[in-house]
Order: sequence, then structure tokens, then C-alpha cells
Amino acid sequence: MPLMWRRWATVRVRAAAVATLVVAGALAAGAAGLLFTLNRSLVQGHDDADRLRLRDLATLVEAQAIPAVVPVPGDDDVAQVVDRSGRVRAASANITGLPKLASFIPSGSEPAVRTVNWTLHGERETYRIWALRVRSPARTGQTTQPAAAGGSDLVMYVGSSVETVQEAVATVRNALFVGLPALAVLSALGTWLVVGRALRPVEAIRAEVADITGDIGERRVPVPAARDEIAQLASTMNDMLDRLHAAAERERQFVADAAHELQSPLAAFRAHLEVGLTHLEAADWPSTAKELLNDSGHMERLVRDLLFLARTENERHRPGRDSMTLLDLDDVVISEVTRLRPSAGVEVDISAVSAAPVRGRRDEVARLVRNLLENAERHAGSTVTVAVLTARHDAVLTVVDDGPGVPPEFREHIFDRFTRLDSARTRGEGAGLGLAIVREITQRHGATIHLDDDPTEGGARFVVRFPLPTRPTHPSQADSL
Repeated sequence: MPLMWRRWATVRVRAAAVATLVVAGALAAGAAGLLFTLNRSLVQGHDDADRLRLRDLATLVEAQAIPAVVPVPGDDDVAQVVDRSGRVRAASANITGLPKLASFIPSGSEPAVRTVNWTLHGERETYRIWALRVRSPARTGQTTQPAAAGGSDLVMYVGSSVETVQEAVATVRNALFVGLPALAVLSALGTWLVVGRALRPVEAIRAEVADITGDIGERRVPVPAARDEIAQLASTMNDMLDRLHAAAERERQFVADAAHELQSPLAAFRAHLEVGLTHLEAADWPSTAKELLNDSGHMERLVRDLLFLARTENERHRPGRDSMTLLDLDDVVISEVTRLRPSAGVEVDISAVSAAPVRGRRDEVARLVRNLLENAERHAGSTVTVAVLTARHDAVLTVVDDGPGVPPEFREHIFDRFTRLDSARTRGEGAGLGLAIVREITQRHGATIHLDDDPTEGGARFVVRFPLPTRPTHPSQADSL
């Protein structure tokens, strides 16, 4: 049963069931209250009429004007006047000759009421009987003596059958027994239709998403015209599909570019080996080994860069503060310049490097500096200038080369993966991942990177701004960048 309920208990079924239960409960409570109020109101009406007739009859008794037949308004109404001995002195026409209605006698001067079962004309019915005790004055000749001077106690009984009340309540109850289930069914049907209509766009969204099994392409879920929660859901789904499509495109392009970049050194690797094996005796094996070593180094750098980018993409967040340490950016820069100088074919000027503390991962900051230096060295004409300083709340690293610069139309894409310019900035063998790695590292450290032209030499000018751990006590330079 629980498994079947989970299988069939859709949102539409649950909404209709809950709405039906709520409506049925409310209708049942309302019906019970209505029946209770109706019964109480009808009984109260009968009681008010009986008390009024009781007072009228008491007036007649006190005036010694008791009629032989007490008038009553209906066939289900009764009235009696009974003396102390239990003899009926007067009665309504419908109970003339019958014994007294009840045996109870009020203890005081206020009326009392009881519910009794009484047989009238062969039918046993339930009556509400009101009783009032009065003292009938005695007569001497033509003079009426006060009650204290004589007379007798009389008990007056006035009542009416509660059958009419019960019949009225039963009629309403029977109508409610028929009408309330019908209202509950109509409520369930209405809820079923309304919820079904409201969930129709959800079903369209589900069907569209379920049909997407491969490439997302331009397929998107339909957005309802109504600006409700379902429309927001559809818009959110489309935004997600846009991101998934863009991610799939980037992954596809990434794999294609990586395969292309690896294909060239592998082809060169294979060519050197095939030439050497074809001409074993004439081959220059030391030279071949050197070429193979260069190709393997190029592939190693490419694979290392690809692994770094894949790892940073999977992390999806900046490294926590606990994983960062306080670094001297100037020490990192000098260390990387020292590493570069033996193989560099240009001059590296570090005269403008000064102390600047930053917080981050040393290996990643060193990789950022190294990639900027290698990029500048690859494209510089003769000189690479490196500067480190503090400006306001930032530690600023600047790397400038005196090469041909980057055309404005390429500056938005220079940090994309596998981006290489088909211009004068093509010297050397770069895979187009160095600047992409630089951007990833800056984002992970809360830093920014900016590219523009060197106003003096015309080359490329990369500016990286790291947030300072604390405001420096003695700021060094004004922000002239």
C-alpha cells in the first residue's frame, strides 16, 4: 500500500486529496454547528411560547377564571391545571379526560421544565413540559379572599411536542447528507482540474527535458505567459541549459584544442624516430635526442597546464583563508626572474621591484609570475620590465615588454584558452594556456588583471592587483597606474 501510494500520489492527486479533506472537514464542522444551532433555536422558540402561555394561564387561575377547556395553538400543544390532590381541574381539548402530564412540582415560584415521554392518541412522543405552581384564591359569597386567607395550590402544566423540532432538524440533516458529499466531490473535481491546468506547463518542461539526451543545442523549455512560480522555474531551467550548453561547448573546444596541441609534438616526435630508424648509421642521434627532449618538454608543459586548469575548474571556489599564507610578492618575483634569466634572450629589469605583502598560495602566485614573465620574454624585442609596489589598498605587479603589443580587438580574448595571435607576437612555442592560467589564479586570490599598451614603448603591459592583507603603515607610492 505505501509503495502504491507513492506511485500514484502525484502532486495533482495529493492537492486534490488535501483540498477535499479540508473542504469536507470544514463542511462537516459547519453542518454540525448548523444542526446544533437550528435545534437550539427551535427548542428555544417553543420554550418561549410555552412560558408565555404558562404566564397567561397563571393570570386566569389567579383571577378565578379558569376555562373548562384550556385553549392551545396547535394539536401538538398541551395544557393542564392540576390541584394538590392530583385531580385535573382543566385541560386542553386534545388531552381532556387523560391523567396529568407530569408528576414533578416546582419548588418555588419560578417555572420548571422537564422532558417527558407521553402517550397521546396511541402515539408515544417526547414533550417538553413547563410547570408553574400558583395559589388559587378562595371565594366567600361574592368576595374573593386573599391567598393567605384560604384557597388551594394549583400546578399548571404547559408543553409541546419536540417531534416538530426533531423533524425539522432531520430534514436539514438529510439535505446536508446529500449536499455536503456533492460539494466535496465538486471541490475535488475543481481542484483536480485547476491543479492539472496549473501543472500542464510543468509537464511540458519535464517532457522537453526528458527528451534532451545528447547535445542540448538550441533546445529550451517553454516558458508560460503567466509571470508565476512556474514561469520562474522555466526561466531558471533555460538559464541552466544555457550554462550547460556553454560548458559543453567549452569542453568540446578544450578537448579539440588539447588534441591539436598534443598532436604537433607527437608528430614531430614520431618523425624524428622514423628518420633515425630509417638511417641508423647516418642519423645524428645526439641531435635527435635533443629534439626529442625538447618535444617531450613541450608536451609535459602542456599536460601540466591542462591538469592545473582542470583542477581549478573542479574546485569552483577560491582557496580558503586557512590555505593561504602571508607572502612577499617581491621575493616571489625576484626568484622567478632569477629562474628565467639563464634562458632568456632579453634583458629583465627589476629595478622597480619593492616590498609588497600579499596573502595567497606561494606555488600559485609563483606560477602566475612565471607565466607573465615567459609570455613577456617570448614577445619582447629586447627588454622586459617588472615592477612591484603598493598603491592604496593593493599590491600591484606590472610586467611590461617592448614587443609589438596586443591589438585592441584581441584584448578581450587574450586570456582565453589556446588563444594565440596571428601577428608579430608569435615568436616561441606557446600553447596558449599561460594567460588563461594567470586569470584563473588571479580570480582564486581575489585579484584582478588588466592589459593595455605601454605608453612609452608600445608593448604589452599586464597589471595585476592583489588586495593587501592589511593597510600598509607607510604607503610607498601614489597610485600612478
